[in-house]
Amino acid sequence: MSSPISGFLRFVAVLLAVVSPLVYLAEQRLESFYVFDHKHLHELSTQAIAQHGNNTRAIVGHIVDELRARPETTKYISVQEEWVFNNAGGAMGGMYIIHASVTEYLIIFGTAIGTEGHTGRHTADDYFNILTGEQWAYVPGEYEPEVYPAGSVHHLRRGTVKQYKMPEGCFALEYARGWIPPMLFFGFADGLSSTLDFPTLWQTTVVTGREMLGNLMLGKF
Repeated sequence: MSSPISGFLRFVAVLLAVVSPLVYLAEQRLESFYVFDHKHLHELSTQAIAQHGNNTRAIVGHIVDELRARPETTKYISVQEEWVFNNAGGAMGGMYIIHASVTEYLIIFGTAIGTEGHTGRHTADDYFNILTGEQWAYVPGEYEPEVYPAGSVHHLRRGTVKQYKMPEGCFALEYARGWIPPMLFFGFADGLSSTLDFPTLWQTTVVTGREMLGNLMLGKF
């Protein structure tokens, strides 16, 4: 007679056998699911900075307006500007979700007073387009920080990790492309284990879920 543990292990083995080929096939088609281009987003960010200088509100408005006017992205952009706190990896800041789907997210993240934390080790490439201020990053074994000023891009490659810091006020257009759902655990962990800020967790869940489901209904994975 089999034990509950052996039964559970068999279930896990069957689940992996079924899911693994599906994940592999989806991985091969990952590029076809993207509607944003990180190079275009960088160009758009630098254009907005050139036109609006240190006016972060105007920079963000410029970027969102341009994405709404672009035929390739217009129907995938959130229709309203909603800001929520985000606590992840020990860092805290404000977040505005411009787009969220299974394979991409595009947000404004930042703070007016500085923050520091762990980037997380993610299942997606993450591009931080710095709009105002500076972002610093550190990897073990180095003796100098990586410094990313306004107009630059900090590319955190999929599966890698760094310590990062916004020493003072800093805002970035953050674009992730890859598998987004596994990243949500990192985004919720601090709220569930440390801050216990359940109203913010609920608001984040509502906005993220609404955008992801809405884009799925449009056929956007």
